[in-house]
Parts: sequence; structure tokens; C-alpha cells
Amino acid sequence: MTVGAASDASPHQGSEVEASRGSASAEVAGREADELRDPMPDEREGHRPGRIARRAVACVAGLLAVYFLATLWIVFRTGNTDQARPVDAIVVLGAAQYDGRPSPQLAARLDHAVELWQQGLAPLVVTTGGNRPGDRFTEAQASATYLEARGVPADAIVQVEGNTSYDSLRLARDQLRTRDLERVLLVSDPYHALRIRMISQELGLVAYVSPTRTSPVRGGDVFWHELKEAAGVALGRIIGFDRLLQITG
Repeated sequence: MTVGAASDASPHQGSEVEASRGSASAEVAGREADELRDPMPDEREGHRPGRIARRAVACVAGLLAVYFLATLWIVFRTGNTDQARPVDAIVVLGAAQYDGRPSPQLAARLDHAVELWQQGLAPLVVTTGGNRPGDRFTEAQASATYLEARGVPADAIVQVEGNTSYDSLRLARDQLRTRDLERVLLVSDPYHALRIRMISQELGLVAYVSPTRTSPVRGGDVFWHELKEAAGVALGRIIGFDRLLQITG
């Protein structure tokens, strides 16, 4: 009957309505979840400059690390290279002296210079280095006296009294230029070799290195010096050693 048919259809239609409502709610919830997971394009763009900046900083830091490690390797390699050959002058870089007596480190450099001079590699030996307040002698003076006692004639020794490696090499260059000389063989500790050669080249000298092999500086102290030298060389190659001296004093 008609009334009965209408009554039978009502529960079925109600189920369809409820299912439709549930499906719509699920779609709305899904869209809201997607919106939470996937920010709007303008929001994503806001984070992009930060990511680019971080990547750029990481890239620069990586390049600087590689540059420093490469420089450290060259410091080590140069210190283990002997370029002894005939030159115009042997230049000995100064180190500590005690009331006119060279320290063991300076004596090791001077002994090596004597050997090179005895081999006839240069007619002149340039001693370098200043003094500290209260010292009666400079490193250059103590070095010259030490060389004379070991057979190097006084007229074969030139003294310059710089207070830094750069100043000592600049003064040595000036003295040599008065004699039209420019080829030098640099004597110092191995860890020091690369920097003094590069400073000399910056000053216009034709420079070679012959590091001493008897320095009392050993073990971990050598590595510490190599690290400092690598930092100085890495920066000096970029801005120039003259400029570096002005900054660091």
C-alpha cells in the first residue's frame, strides 16, 4: 500500500543522506589536512632565501677548509725541500739570543748556514733580527759573532736588524740591492720556509729555501708552528704579506 511503501523507503533514504554527509565531512577534513601539510606557495617562497643562505655559508666554509688544508700541506712539503744552489747571498732568519749567545734554535740555523757557505754556494751571509727591550745584543749581532767564530770572515757578513720576518727580509733586500744582488738562499726552521720564501718573492727577491735539519723544535711543537704558518700564508696570499703585517703588527 502507498503509506506502507513510503514508510519502507524512509530508512533507506536516511542512510544515503547520512553516508553523503559523512563523505563530505571526510573530503573537508582531507582538504584541511592537505593544506596543513602543503603550505601555500608564498609561504614556501618565504623559507627559500634562508635555505639558500645556509647552503652558501656551508659552501664557503667548505672551500675555506680545503684552502687551509692545501696550504698546510704546502707548508709541510716546502719545509721538507732543500733548494740549496749557488746564489748571491745566504740569509739566516733570526731567533732568540741570550746576551749575545744564540739560542739552540738560532744556533741550528747558523750551523746550517756555515755548511752552505763552506760549500761555496754564496760569497755573503746576511744575519737578521732585532732585540727586545733591555737586550745588549741583537739577534743579527749574536749571529754574526757566532759565524765569525766558525770561520766566516767579517767582511762576508751583512747584518740587518728587523723585528719581524717581513722587516728582516725587506732590510736584507735593500742591502743586497746596493750591490746589485737579488738571488738568496733562505735558512730557517722547516715550518718557516714557505712563508719566508713567499715574503721574499713579494719583495722582489729570487728566493730559494734550505731549512735546517737540526732544529730543537720537534714533535707536537712543529705541528703547532705549521698550523700557525699555514694560517699566515693562507691569509698573506690573499691580502699580501705587507698588508698582513700592518693588520697583525
